[in-house]
Amino acid sequence: MTRLRIRGISLAALTALLGLLAACKPSPPCAHCDTLVIAAVNEPSSLIPPLAVESVGRDIDDQLYERLADLMPGHAPTDSSGYKPGLASSWEQVDSVTWRFHLRANARWSDGPPVTAGDVVFSFTAYADSVLDALARSTIAGHITATAADSTTVLVHFDHAYAEQLYDATWNVRVLPAHIWGKIPTSDWAADTAAAHLVGSGPFKLARWTRGEVVELVPSTTGAPPVPALAHLLWRFVPDPDAALNLVLAHEADLLETLTTPERAARVEADSALAVIAYPSAAYGFVGYHLAGNGPLSDRRVRRALNMAVDRAAIATQLFGAGAKAPPGPISQVLWLWSDSIHTLPFDTAEAAHQLDQAGWKAGPDGVRRSGARKLAFDILVPGTSTVRRRAAEALQERWRQVGAAVTVTAVDFPVFQQRLATGKFDAYVATYLDEPSPRGLADQWTKAGIGALNFSGYASPAFDRLLASAGAEPNTAIARTKWWEALDTLNADAPALFLFAPVNRAAVTRRLGPISINPWSWLSGARGWKLSDGGQ
Repeated sequence: MTRLRIRGISLAALTALLGLLAACKPSPPCAHCDTLVIAAVNEPSSLIPPLAVESVGRDIDDQLYERLADLMPGHAPTDSSGYKPGLASSWEQVDSVTWRFHLRANARWSDGPPVTAGDVVFSFTAYADSVLDALARSTIAGHITATAADSTTVLVHFDHAYAEQLYDATWNVRVLPAHIWGKIPTSDWAADTAAAHLVGSGPFKLARWTRGEVVELVPSTTGAPPVPALAHLLWRFVPDPDAALNLVLAHEADLLETLTTPERAARVEADSALAVIAYPSAAYGFVGYHLAGNGPLSDRRVRRALNMAVDRAAIATQLFGAGAKAPPGPISQVLWLWSDSIHTLPFDTAEAAHQLDQAGWKAGPDGVRRSGARKLAFDILVPGTSTVRRRAAEALQERWRQVGAAVTVTAVDFPVFQQRLATGKFDAYVATYLDEPSPRGLADQWTKAGIGALNFSGYASPAFDRLLASAGAEPNTAIARTKWWEALDTLNADAPALFLFAPVNRAAVTRRLGPISINPWSWLSGARGWKLSDGGQ
């Protein structure tokens, strides 16, 4: 049989040579090297900043819209050196109730027009609007106003002198384009679904929002330099944390904000294409006691004894793994107040038992303590949707059983959970809160004025209220810190709650994403500088 030859080379040899050459060619460019996909639990109801209440909506808005300035992690809101430029390039205090902000040169909206002082004035008015009812409205309405000194200079006015003026002028307000929203009645904003109206001055702009599926952002050519390296930011919406984790494990998403439990983190760490990045969490969790009525938890001595019976640090680690801590009060590890100098009740089961004896609760033959005919018995209410809170309640149930308390755990749907807290139909409950940089939110949770708002326990201490007010009014950061600590000392001594855990977040991240740092107040705010590689594909 005669083989075909081409200029002295056999067909078989030519085929082999071509195959070898093909193998030596550089790999084609990675198809997804410029696209970061974020797995997100639930879709935001709105991306209009005053109406964006869900955390994922605020994450997206961090890329679209700007504040006048941004508070850097680790700094107190009263520390003027802790702010970096945002939409404003500089600012100064004019007098005790006025700050002047100078807008960034050539700042423009993503649809082209320049950003003006009039846009800032419009935005402060929008956040104070009763129809929009933004989360910051109570802070702004009737207290803070803005006026335009000229097209690029804004004066922000306050109704009285206080320490956190710069914080309130910047943290609470993302600046909106008046040329779009000024033409639409605020009563129509919530129903407005036009993607073309979601125009900002941030590093990215909206490319598409497919409801129920995905939001896509692309770099804005009008944003402040540098232009983001990522060509696409995609949020894929799923209904629950398990579905979000599965997207990452299937390599259909590159990033997940938090893995919640050590078990979830272990699943990610088992995948060589993924990494786990730990960063401080702004969350903390606690067990709140119902102080009203004549139940056992209305007795300060009982609450203190129960708190001393719990190894809080062990439970925090059990729930969240390494890095989780027992908080020294209702604060997260991120908050600038965190300190071991704050006085907390010690873990001491012998002293806990002694205190219960002194309070008249004696152990019976079955191990349950009684005072007369009454048992030391109460229930812990948790939302059925939270595995972590249920596990926390069950851990407490066992520890309190060991000192003679008969404790039950009741899980209910989240709306029922909220309704029962609001109406006082509980003995104790497990809650998690997210901090903001200012600790002023403690007033809503633990002062007499907060009863009917977030102070579900009904805790009322004139001493604590006075200390909190004094701390909030102190302009000197160092002095303010010691005053906040004194207020927390008083709260811990009264034991209206057991402050149980302050976790460290663990994000699931593709190894194609280069070294990144995460701002715990705004975990995606650094995305402008992030880069993806092809991972050796």
